[in-house]
Amino acid sequence: MAVSAAEIRQVLSTVKLPDGGDLVSRDVVRALSVEGGQVKFVIESPDADSAKSWSAARAEAERRVADLPGVTHVSAVLTAHGPAAPQHKAPPPDLKIGRHPTPQDGPAPVSGVDRILAIASGKGGVGKSTVSSNLAVALARQGRRVGLLDADIYGPSQPRMMGVNQRPASPDGKTIIPLKSHGVTMMSIGLMVDPDQAVVWRGPMLMGALQQMLGQVQWGELDVLIVDLPPGTGDVQLTLCQKTKMTGALVVSTPQDVALLDARKAIDMFGKLKTPVLGLIENMSTFICPDCGARHDIFGHGGVKAEAEKLGVPFLGELPLSLDVRIAGDAGTPVAAGEGPEADAYAQLARGLVAGGIA
Repeated sequence: MAVSAAEIRQVLSTVKLPDGGDLVSRDVVRALSVEGGQVKFVIESPDADSAKSWSAARAEAERRVADLPGVTHVSAVLTAHGPAAPQHKAPPPDLKIGRHPTPQDGPAPVSGVDRILAIASGKGGVGKSTVSSNLAVALARQGRRVGLLDADIYGPSQPRMMGVNQRPASPDGKTIIPLKSHGVTMMSIGLMVDPDQAVVWRGPMLMGALQQMLGQVQWGELDVLIVDLPPGTGDVQLTLCQKTKMTGALVVSTPQDVALLDARKAIDMFGKLKTPVLGLIENMSTFICPDCGARHDIFGHGGVKAEAEKLGVPFLGELPLSLDVRIAGDAGTPVAAGEGPEADAYAQLARGLVAGGIA
């Protein structure tokens, strides 16, 4: 007989927290799902410091739920709702980031990198960075050697989404050693500057920083480098396409008309820059209610596919709108690194890119 969500919550109500109360009375259980004998849930602590002391409670919750009849597998993720208390920050490496670009004759390859894919959007808020991190992880799970460059200079989010917070090493003040997370080699401007301070740079400094992260980072041998671009059609996009030998771009949009208006501008920009648009991705395509199972097309559905057909651009797939995606990204473990329908959607996207020779 299959276990019910009510039975699981009853068991979780017996798991006490070190600072008082239990998991249910404190209302910290999120995204509880039961599929056959597989149980998944998230324990959301109020801040990162509390999360450290709650690790034993998370392990106890897993054990108790696993003991229920009919349960075959339990996955409990502990995450924090707020930021950690301020800690002593390590000094940055002896490397100036944000200098003016150096002269360069035409587009150049990145040493050791076979393919370079830009993940772009015409506007912010369509989940482009979420798609970038999850696609990178999904491709790595397909056996590809993957790099992820966070080129969103003003709003770098990949360190949080990939669960990385240490500064990269710079042994000689010239080269940068990238970090590894979830099987992906990654680099972000957010790892090189104070995360609490705004990056207030003019265009030439943006262009120089991107040039440094492409040319001075020791990427190693990669099958594909995913570049998470900022939204819009500005300096970073121009620099990347004019100074780097690009394989092509993937454009992310939500289905509604207002997002597609800006997606068309991004596609037109890549056309002007002679960078192939390899396909469109519809993000936040469908929401399945976790309580009743009903389907809701919050932003509409199918608009990106129709636009791809209209423009003669490949349609690469649909990605769901899900609370699990948000929680996983905030926790630093992209949903594509786990199991479930959301991870399956990214796995399907990755398999299509590999089969099509794109990645």
